[in-house]
Amino acid sequence: MYKKVKLASIISTLVLSATAYSAEMTVGFSQIGSESGWRAAETSVAKSEAQKRGIILKIADAQQKQENQIKAIRSFIAQGVDAIFIAPVVQTGWEPVLQEAKEAEIPVFLLDRNITVKDDGLFMTGVAADSVHEGEVAAQWLIKQQDGKPCNVVELQGTVGASVALDRKKGFLDTVSAVPTIKIIRTQSGDFTRSKGKEVMESFIKAENNGKNICAVYAHNDDMAIGAIQAIKEAGLKPGKDIKIISIDGVPDIFKAMMAGEANASVELTPNMAGPAFDALLAYKKDGALPPKLIKTESVLFEPESAEAQLELKKDMGY
Repeated sequence: MYKKVKLASIISTLVLSATAYSAEMTVGFSQIGSESGWRAAETSVAKSEAQKRGIILKIADAQQKQENQIKAIRSFIAQGVDAIFIAPVVQTGWEPVLQEAKEAEIPVFLLDRNITVKDDGLFMTGVAADSVHEGEVAAQWLIKQQDGKPCNVVELQGTVGASVALDRKKGFLDTVSAVPTIKIIRTQSGDFTRSKGKEVMESFIKAENNGKNICAVYAHNDDMAIGAIQAIKEAGLKPGKDIKIISIDGVPDIFKAMMAGEANASVELTPNMAGPAFDALLAYKKDGALPPKLIKTESVLFEPESAEAQLELKKDMGY
């Protein structure tokens, strides 16, 4: 009888251990901020994905400042969290604080953006889209639309120094550079925000014959595109017609703009970056399995005909 009871106890312990890693874990998440609808959705989805797995998630809003992220990471280290997630505001300057996390034996996961460090052992993995590919997809769409016709493009870049901004620029520029009829005539950071996107677009319009020299806007995110749409309308032009709008993220407002005929295409970036990171963390805690250095998410181009359906889907994704 004793042996049977003991065996049952062992089996029960093994079963419970499969979920114990998540039930007892606390993860600190240094989030960039809430500069866009996509960013807010990423935070919402991260909370939901943590709850599904029984993980305690502590979120620190950096308000788009790296110094705030570094302070938050050091606070998480002092608290002895089980892992740290970072959506890095910029690409460089992370070595000292990540070395502190490594010395504390706290694994670090990057979400939706990359960093540049000499020792890639300072972080376990990154969950992100291929941002270069996103820029390529946007460029290919424009090339197909123009079909050999000339097009002057203005570019609204993301935050200066952010890996995603650098990569989305590279993908687009490298692709259109092979087409002599398409030229990027102006480019400036809109800092991934709607208000700054509008402000920069207003300056582009004034500089380019009240916008008449502009064929298309390429925005590194949808929020800047929405700001650009407002500026175009206020200048007496028709966004989506007089000036084409192509952007990246796939947030609800860009689909609303498509339905209104004011935007032409968006390359979707899934806000669920935390889910794959949690899964990689659980696998590592359970049996030491090391994930690949990049867990890549999918990027899909959407146009107006699918806007209504996509808008409905976004309601279930935390937007």
